[in-house]
Order: sequence, then C-alpha cells, then structure tokens
Amino acid sequence: MTFSQQKRASYWLLLSPGLLLFSAVIVFPVVFSFSLSFTTWSGYGFPKFMGFANYTKILADPIFQHSLRNNLLIVAISVFGQIPLGFLLAFMLHRRMVKGGEFYQTMIFLPITISPVVVALLWNQIFSASGLITAIVRRIYDDPRYVMTIFENRNLAILPILFVLLWMHTGTYMIIYLANLQKITPSVLEAAQIDGASESQMLGRIILPSMIGTIATTAILAISGSLKAFDLIFAMTGGGPAHFTEVIALYMYTNTFKYYKYGYGSAVSILIVLLAVGLILILQTISRRIERNYE
Repeated sequence: MTFSQQKRASYWLLLSPGLLLFSAVIVFPVVFSFSLSFTTWSGYGFPKFMGFANYTKILADPIFQHSLRNNLLIVAISVFGQIPLGFLLAFMLHRRMVKGGEFYQTMIFLPITISPVVVALLWNQIFSASGLITAIVRRIYDDPRYVMTIFENRNLAILPILFVLLWMHTGTYMIIYLANLQKITPSVLEAAQIDGASESQMLGRIILPSMIGTIATTAILAISGSLKAFDLIFAMTGGGPAHFTEVIALYMYTNTFKYYKYGYGSAVSILIVLLAVGLILILQTISRRIERNYE
C-alpha cells in the first residue's frame, strides 16, 4: 500500500464514526420520512401508498396555511427583529456607549438561560385575562371591566408570542456579535477616529463589512430555529385558541402523535425541510451579492 493510499484509508477510518452517526441521526430519518410522506399509515400494519395526496391535502388545509403564516412571522421577527436588535445592543456595549455594560449584557442574555416552559408560564401570567397588562390598562383607563382579548383575535393572537421570542432570543445574537466585534483590531478603529470618522461611518464602512459572514450565519440560525419553533408555543398556548397561534411544527406534532397520521405528519416534516432549505438558499444568494459589493 502506497503512502497516499494509507493517507486516504486513515482519513476514511477517522471519518467513518462521525459519518455513520450523521447518517443514522440525520440522513436515515429524512429519507424514511420522505418515503413515508407518500403513504397513509397509523403505526399499525403496512403503509398504503397515496402518491401526492398528503401534500395536496396539507397545502389546501386552512389550519396549515395559518400555521405557515405564523411561522413566516416568526422568521420575520427573528431575522428583522432579533438580529438587528442584537447587533445594535452588541455595538453599543462594545463601543461603551452605556455605563455598566457588563450588567446590561448579563440581563439581556439572561432570558435564554431560562427554560422555555418557565418563560411560557411567566408570560402567560402577564398576558392572561387577570394578568399584569390587564391590571395596568384597568388602572390607566379606570375601567375595572377591561379584559385583554388579543388571543381571541385570529390575526393578532400570535403577536404576544412574537414579543416573547424577541425578548428571549435577542441576547443570544448579542453575545455572538459581541464576541465577533472583539475580534476587530482596535488599531483600525482608532485610526479611523483619528482621521475624523464618526461612529456611524465606522459602523457602515469598517464594522458591518467585516461582520457580513457572521450576520449571514446568524440569519441561517434564526431561520432554522424559527421553523422549528415548538416548545415555547406548545407550553404557552398549545396552538390555541382555535389554532390561532399554531405553527407548522405543532401542526405536524398534533397530526402525527395525536391523530396517528404518520404519513401525513411525515409530509409536513418534508415541507418544513424544503421551506428551510429554500429560505437559506435565498439568504446565501443575497449574502454573496453583498460580499461582492465590499470586495
């Protein structure tokens, strides 16, 4: 055996455990779900081939359409809310625009360390009919009969959840950006200040161009995390009332494990994968064009 063959064999030997684990945990479930999505199966007996019937039924279901709409709103609040706000907070802390930066950094990051179930119970008490917001509004308008009914509105019921997600996850992106801002050579910023550059000019011409890769990575994390949103919503509203706050992952869970429609649930999971891949490809295309502009 030649040296190059020994080298290739050693690569495969070192790679094979991770490759086998990846295949067992990721590849096999996706392939199995994809094949199962063309069938109807309750978990007993043999799956019955249905063709694209599951997909056409899903896309025509008003509950799925509303769940998709809620998921896209979560994607929007993650990409256009959590990421910009996290970057702004990181920039302010890095440039020492506020006193007590370490305290604010800890308090902003704190929500992500709390269990989503605990967060859901906490905000349920705030948004409930007898919660804090209702009490404040009653005091302001001197109306003891006021009751918060936002969860009874089909189009607005998702708004409290969007706010909680913004509050909970912004700190994660702030920490990521803060760590990457610290990698920028201080002498570059100092030289720009000496040349008379303002904070906004340094942000637009030095900091943002150097952070494009990081911003793209966090956007991918935000999109994938938004499409997997489940635990907080399940604990907070369970998708109710009347499916007003339901998301695709919860829709998949209900149909698969409550109604035992495994083929139908597999089709929903494949749609989640396709949606995630499509959004990430669009994002990568946009990020490449932005990177070319700064080359």
